[in-house]
Amino acid sequence: MKSIAKILAPAVTGLALSFGALTGVAEEAASPPSDLTVNKANSLDELLRLVEERRVVESREHTAREQEFRRDKDAQSRLLGNARAQRTREEQRSERLETQFEENEIRIGDLQEQLNKRLGSLRELFGVLQQVAGDTRGLFEGSIISAEYPNRGEWLGELAAKMGTASKLATIEEMEQLWFELQREMTESGKVTRFPSTVTLTNGEKLETDVIRVGAFNLVADGQYINFSPEVQALVEIARQPASRYTNTAEDLEDADPGELVAFAVDPTRGSLLSLLIQAATFGEQAGTPFGGIIKGECYLPFCDGQGGPVGSVIILAGIIGVLLALERLFTLSVIGGKVNSQKKSSTADEGNPLGRVLKVYEANKSVDVETLELKLSEAILAETPKLTRNITLIQVISVVAPLLGLLGTVIGMILTFQAITLFGTGDPKTMAGGISTALVTTVEGLVVAIPTVLLHAIVNARSKSIIHVLEEQSAGLIAEAAEESGKALG
Repeated sequence: MKSIAKILAPAVTGLALSFGALTGVAEEAASPPSDLTVNKANSLDELLRLVEERRVVESREHTAREQEFRRDKDAQSRLLGNARAQRTREEQRSERLETQFEENEIRIGDLQEQLNKRLGSLRELFGVLQQVAGDTRGLFEGSIISAEYPNRGEWLGELAAKMGTASKLATIEEMEQLWFELQREMTESGKVTRFPSTVTLTNGEKLETDVIRVGAFNLVADGQYINFSPEVQALVEIARQPASRYTNTAEDLEDADPGELVAFAVDPTRGSLLSLLIQAATFGEQAGTPFGGIIKGECYLPFCDGQGGPVGSVIILAGIIGVLLALERLFTLSVIGGKVNSQKKSSTADEGNPLGRVLKVYEANKSVDVETLELKLSEAILAETPKLTRNITLIQVISVVAPLLGLLGTVIGMILTFQAITLFGTGDPKTMAGGISTALVTTVEGLVVAIPTVLLHAIVNARSKSIIHVLEEQSAGLIAEAAEESGKALG
């Protein structure tokens, strides 16, 4: 028995090791049943018993698993059969739908052909109607008549969109409505109407006021021109008004009674000319405002914020000085001339006028000889001449220098123009506008200053010479009278 145990010991030991390995694999694959307790074998018989129990348990588990696999296999087979049956039904349904689709395509083609035959020339009519509706919508949205009759273009857009589809056509009522709107546009373009509306001012405020519409051309509110903005479909105040000769007609139109005929400046381009008029530079922008350049910090001369620049400012200053000097001389010489004429009619010398002062010199030198008296009177006339001719030469200088300054500004403007051409080319005329403006404005300013100063100089100079001529004439008469009395005394 011992020898047999010795022989079986290695085998049993290997079997135990193999069983331990299998037990480890089984534990990793699946947890042991809760009713089985794994114990260590203390002997070979106990090991055999444990192996036998383990085999029985595994056989029972394998049987349960096989049964479960069979059940799952049957369920999968049923699901597969159901899926195949569903696929077959869907394939049959797809074939039916394809057949029906092909039949519908053929039927649609037949119906479309039938529709085309029935429409005939109406299709061309509806095409023209769609085009007219689209064009009319744009016309209405940009027309100032829409300020009085708003939202006229919305249904036209819907009409054009509806007729854009082949399945929808315009009704008789819609065609009559389109005809009515076109007729109303033509009728209202020949009317002058007044209606209440809201005007958006340049500062964003809303003003409720009466608006006068002159056909399809102009809108007037509170004696001023206003615009109709197609973008916002609202009345807006323009940035600035045109020249007074146009706004005066707007005021006359607003003050006119119904049925009264008044002159009014109509813009036949429906706002284009008006927008150009308000963009044109005014006289203040061309000449500049007093001390505007100093306030803006652009220069140290008044009027230099105009298009003439510093040269134009100098011309305007020279013109103002020349006119003021001429007016002062004209007023002074008129007063002196009146006093001299009064002195001519009086026998008493008055020192408050040049002729009286000359007569005073004559009375003081009656006893001298004729030659000395002539010299004394000439001296008195020479003393009065500077007072009578004061600043007249300066007025003449200004009248001569003003066009030369204008020529200087012209040359400077052309230099600026050619510099702009050199830098930016001739593609954009706006780059050359500044230089050309300086050239033309300074020329105009020089002529505007020169012409009146030349005339004023001629008038003032003639007035001064007439007074001096009176003094010389009276002086010559006094000398002749003294010479006559001297001849009588010698005789």
